[in-house]
Amino acid sequence: MDELDRQILSVLRRDARTPYTEIADEVETSEGTVRNRVERMIDDGVIERFTVTTRTGNVKAMIEISVAVDVDTHEVSQRMAEWEEVDFVWQVSGEQDIVLVVDAADTRGVNGLITQAREQDEVVSTKTRLILDEQLG
Repeated sequence: MDELDRQILSVLRRDARTPYTEIADEVETSEGTVRNRVERMIDDGVIERFTVTTRTGNVKAMIEISVAVDVDTHEVSQRMAEWEEVDFVWQVSGEQDIVLVVDAADTRGVNGLITQAREQDEVVSTKTRLILDEQLG
């Protein structure tokens, strides 16, 4: 991956629906080059998916989860990714092992997800942070 790939990714992160012609103008290359590079990054797994970010008026939060030392965090993460209202599941380093990024209708919905996480046998503790504002880069 080179600097042109990084520039293309930067544009797509802001708006994944940006037409290749606009990306080409912004990064000063041809539309065909942008198209080929995006297809290559998809094939290489650099771009995993194109997604939508919403401003629903819902409550967004990060639920940080610690699991027991002998737990397969990948398996737990995959299971939690299936839960309704969970947008992202990250396996992280530090005090916590897993972070759920959730988009719930209200604080009751967030609390329900916290309870659901705590009911998992592998979970040792949780910490929750409400997301107050979000800026897309």
